[in-house]
Amino acid sequence: MNILDKINRNKQVEVDQRLGRITALVKGPKDQRRPKDFRGALTGEEIRVIAEVKKASPSKGVIRSDFDPVAIALAYQKAGAACLSVLTEEAYFQGSNQYLLDIRAAVELPILRKDFIVDPRQIRETYELGADALLLILASLLDEQLDEFYALAKGYGLSVLAEVHDRNELDRAKELGFDLIGVNNRNLKTFETSLATSLELVDAMPQGVVKISESGIGDWADLQRLQKAGYNGVLVGERLMRAVDPGHALLELRGKL
Repeated sequence: MNILDKINRNKQVEVDQRLGRITALVKGPKDQRRPKDFRGALTGEEIRVIAEVKKASPSKGVIRSDFDPVAIALAYQKAGAACLSVLTEEAYFQGSNQYLLDIRAAVELPILRKDFIVDPRQIRETYELGADALLLILASLLDEQLDEFYALAKGYGLSVLAEVHDRNELDRAKELGFDLIGVNNRNLKTFETSLATSLELVDAMPQGVVKISESGIGDWADLQRLQKAGYNGVLVGERLMRAVDPGHALLELRGKL
């Protein structure tokens, strides 16, 4: 059993305990919150950055001890992030739903809830937390689950970032009709990262899909390389979270300094 399997198994137990009988059905009121256009914010001529608010990870432990999620999110917004990604997974990433609630109240940017979605009840919860998008990891889910979760998310007006690691997962994402696909450059078995993964898969991406490269992005040269290859955006977390000033680090990454 790899780390992803362990996280998913733990997540299902946690969801059952925490959400109990909450229904996953879409609510009907016309005055419900309208999520921001996460996918739309990642299009345009300049490559976009999804800046991640992340305290820890299973492979690296605590990444930032002086962790102030709202201050970091505000710094990212000021430094030109197109969107934010907020970790809410507690057991392995030391995230929190409260971080997302607090950040939503403080910033105007579209927000991705970064968690391990294994149950339809989490989709309604994502909407109610104030997020605008959620992550579906193809390595974690069957096609039937992906189809169900995608439809539920769209019913709430949420964008869905489909995360793939290889050509097989990319082909599945294409068949299921995802319009926002992220290539994770991290090998799930070794946890090593390589931009070669994104560069190798980009030509197999369907036309019209918004393409995101995730993990292992280090500097402006990497952004230029990925944009030239055809990517619309990147998701960056650890590189920014380890910096003394995450906002300044984002400006450097974007080639603005």
